[in-house]
Amino acid sequence: VQLQASGGGLVQAGGSLRLSCVASVSIFSLNSMNWYRQAPGKQRELVASLDNTGSTVVQDSVKGRFTISRDVAKNTVYLQMNSLKPEDTAVYYCAALPLGTYGLTWGQGTQVTVSS
Repeated sequence: VQLQASGGGLVQAGGSLRLSCVASVSIFSLNSMNWYRQAPGKQRELVASLDNTGSTVVQDSVKGRFTISRDVAKNTVYLQMNSLKPEDTAVYYCAALPLGTYGLTWGQGTQVTVSS
């Protein structure tokens, strides 16, 4: 599985960005697709997850602001980020858990910078 993430950038506080992650295989061959982020000096953390039934989990700190969704025809998962805050600044990574495996496959990160 290969993952291609895009959509990061520089935005002012209160603004929005949409991240995209395109998988090289059908989303239905993946147990889940996930967005993680890592801010400078901090550990990588799970932001949102979407499993192959369409169920989603969103971290409490972004609940109500971030939405994870998918386009199965495009093998793509999105992270819509609204009402961005400076503390959302991080490198965002897409990761997938293929069916029948126990380890995540990672895409490259995309930088999100929120200015105050």
